[in-house]
Formats: sequence, C-alpha cells, structure tokens
Amino acid sequence: MADYYTMEPTAAAGAVFYLFGATGDLARRKLFPALFSLYKEGKLAEDFAVVGLARRPRTHEQFREDVYESITEFSRYKADDAEQWNRFAEHFVYMSLDINNVDGFRELSELTARLDTQFGIQGNRLFYLALAPSLFGPVSYNLRDGGLLETKGWHRVVIEKPFGYDLESAQKLNDELSQVFDEKDIFRIDHYLGKEMVQNIEVLRFANAFFEPLWNNKHIANIQITLSETVGVEERGGYYDKSGALRDMGQNHMLQMLSMIAMEPPSRLHPEDIRDEKVKVLRSLRQYDTLERAARHVVRGQYTSGSARGKDLPGYREEDSVAPDSKTETYFAARVMVDNFRWAGVPFYIRTGKRMPVKTTEVVIEFKNVPNNVLFGGKHQLNPNLLVIRVNPMEGIYIKINAKKPGADSQVQPVAMEFCQSCLIGLNTPEAYERLIFDATRGESTYFTRWDEVSHAWAFVDKIAAAWRKDEGDIPTYPAGSWGPQEAEQLLAKDGFHWWPVNGQEEDNVIWVSNSK
Repeated sequence: MADYYTMEPTAAAGAVFYLFGATGDLARRKLFPALFSLYKEGKLAEDFAVVGLARRPRTHEQFREDVYESITEFSRYKADDAEQWNRFAEHFVYMSLDINNVDGFRELSELTARLDTQFGIQGNRLFYLALAPSLFGPVSYNLRDGGLLETKGWHRVVIEKPFGYDLESAQKLNDELSQVFDEKDIFRIDHYLGKEMVQNIEVLRFANAFFEPLWNNKHIANIQITLSETVGVEERGGYYDKSGALRDMGQNHMLQMLSMIAMEPPSRLHPEDIRDEKVKVLRSLRQYDTLERAARHVVRGQYTSGSARGKDLPGYREEDSVAPDSKTETYFAARVMVDNFRWAGVPFYIRTGKRMPVKTTEVVIEFKNVPNNVLFGGKHQLNPNLLVIRVNPMEGIYIKINAKKPGADSQVQPVAMEFCQSCLIGLNTPEAYERLIFDATRGESTYFTRWDEVSHAWAFVDKIAAAWRKDEGDIPTYPAGSWGPQEAEQLLAKDGFHWWPVNGQEEDNVIWVSNSK
C-alpha cells in the first residue's frame, strides 16, 4: 500500500466495483457522482468496471442513462464532454440479481471474468453493499460460494451504517462478515469521516505548535459538538421510529468526531496507529449505566408541531409511519466525560437533533478564561477564547480572541478571525464519498471504522438506551424549529457554561476578520 501521507497516488488501483443496491437513492445521489468525479480528475484510470446490481430488471443502456441523470442532477462536474462521457459510461454494466440465489452470483463471476479481460483488470474486487444490514451476511456468503473471491487480486467490502442496532446485533453482523473477509478488508463507512474539516482535525492539532500544548484540561474548559438538521424524518419514519437520534447519529458521527478531538498523538501517521488512539478514547468514556446517571448527564427530546422560515411544521408523532404514542427521541444532548489523564474534568457536550433552526455541524473548543481579578479581567467582562471547526455546510475554522476596540482607550471587544475553506474551493469541494471510495481502492483505512471502535461506541450507547427504557414518563418535547428542550440548556448551565451560537447565529458584538467577506 502506498504511503497515504507522503506519496499519494494519482489514480486508484484498477478494480471491478460492485454496487449492490444500484437503483437506490444512495447510488443515485452519492456513488455515481463520486465515481464520475474521480474519473474526471484522473483518479480513476481506464482499468475499472462498475457492475450495478439490484432486483429490478434494467438493460445496460437503461442503467447508463440512470447514471447520466444522476450526474446531471447531483455531480459537482457536468458530463459536457461527449467523448469523455462515452468512455466513462462504457465501463458500466447492469445485472439483475436475486441476492439469495447463489447461482446468480456464479453468473456474476462469469460476467466479471469478461470485464477483467475487456478492461485489463488484475482481479481486484470492491463490493459496495448499499443494502439493509441484515443482508450483509447472506451476500458475503454468496460472494464466497459464487466464486467471486477466487482471484489473485484484493477483495474489499464497503458497508454503510447502521452497523447493527445495538452491540449484540453488531457483534452478530461482524461475525458473519468475518467468516468471509479479513478485518483489514472490511471498510465500515461513516461519511462524516470523509468530510474535509473532520479530516483536518488531525492537522490542526498535530501540525500547529500553539494548539497541541494547550489541548488538555489545564487550558480547555469544555468542548461542544453540534450536529443539527432542519429536516424532520421525511419518508424514513418507519426506520427512524425504531432507531432514534442516539443510534442514528450518536453511536457513529458524534462519537467519531469526539474521539478525533480527544485522541492522543499517534506514534505514526499510519491507519492502525490512528485508530488505536481513537479506541483508547472510546474505552475511556464514563458509562451512564443507570437511569439516575443517564438523567443527570443525557437529555432527550422529541419535536412537536412548530414553524420555521414562515412554514408550519408537523410534530414527530404526526409523521408518516410513526406510532402515535412514540417515545423515540429526535434529539439528544449529553455531557460526555473522557476519564483519562489529558481530559479529566473537561466536559464534552454533544447534541444532535431534527427540526433545528439551522443545518450545521460544528465543533467549539472553549478555552479557560484569564483570571478575572487582575489586569483587563478586573475591569472588563472578558469572553473566553474559542476555536471553532466548521464541518458542514460551510467548511473552515475561526478563532475568537479579545482585542482593543478601535478608537477607544481601554475598551476590549471580541474579535473573530475566520478562515473559510469553502470560500476558496467553492462548489468543487470534494465530496466525502469521493475521498472514501478513493481510499477504499487503495486500502487506506484511516477514515473507516474498525470493529473495536464500533463495539466500544455501541457499548456506551446501549447503556443509555437501556436506562431510557426504564423511564416510564413521557419524553420531553420541543417545538419544531427550536434548539431542543430546555433541559439541554440546563445541562450546561449547571456547570456554568452555555451553548455557543452556531453557523448563521453569530453574536452581534463580535468584529469579524474573514477571507469570506
């Protein structure tokens, strides 16, 4: 494997890509555009083929038309070069497949042999399972029994979240996959790990001498991670009512970002060393294994009817396929403690929810304030310094400091200095799926989750879910379009903190110095 950090190759290794669920929404919105972007940028050479797989009957031509429509609607690049598009499209074929019939996989193996010859592929296989988790095991067995793994090249499987519903189901799922694939060949995708500013966390921490010495409980007061959505459950009511915000967002996206913020410096920039440090963080999480502890440290909520941007919004229990007496949380916030030497006593506040006022993902690092009884602290109400990492939709960072107000003798005013990454790159910012598919073809597993990461995250989440099941009271509510239940504000207030404004909600009294303006 090429060294990802020093000698990044210009093109992915040639392979046959198998897209299970090729007629689904994920393939249309993300996977086809990602492959086209990689091809357009020269990261996908001519030695590849894509086999679309689903039950629905389609011809090769119909499938290619589906791909073209997907790229026209969702790709950051347009298929405006007819010659290039035709070269790209000829690599796409379609096969209707009953995933429970091993004979169909034998036919798929025969088709693959022809594609290997046609495009000069050396037996490399990338299986992308955009399927329900219950199908991962049966598909893996049939890939093996159908002869698709009997080649001299590498064989890797990419699987989407959710990886199980709890630790027990995740363990069962992992056992099934492990009968066919080695751990190094299982790529559990969390698309948040492919986002530019999430990957930038490592660089900010370990490539800047004025951050790392301060990255501990001596200098940081608290850390806040917000992942808010303005949408409701939309057409996913049936799935979401069995999942909830804790499982849907907390177990994966939120804990992954927390572990990257809190991890120790790895000994090498090697995937396994980096993931080792993330696992140490997850092992250090304080467990909330009783109803009393969960009630003290975790808040849940469910949105009721409300309004946003002049539009009336229904409550969660009014959504399609949601039980009228549902206690499923659409919001949760938690005070997470990492009980190790670096972070002892520093609360990590995490929150995520649907029907929030703003769609954003941000990490706010609040530093401890200067002494309040000497020098400027004795005369002014000084704001704490902040480092804010903006992940989505705007990408970038800003630092808030205290500075002299222009024209005044001794007045102090907060100043925010912003670096807007999105403003420099614009609409051509690489999508997370582009990076992750590219990484999977190279065996670069840094931004995929290893099994022990998954298992420790589920162990933490399961205890909270079990405590909630013991609560016989009704779930707290919040109006759609608000920032969640009042209990979430109190979670920080009892520690002397408050939630900082997020993207689009900046404070009025702050002077901004930004490359976006």
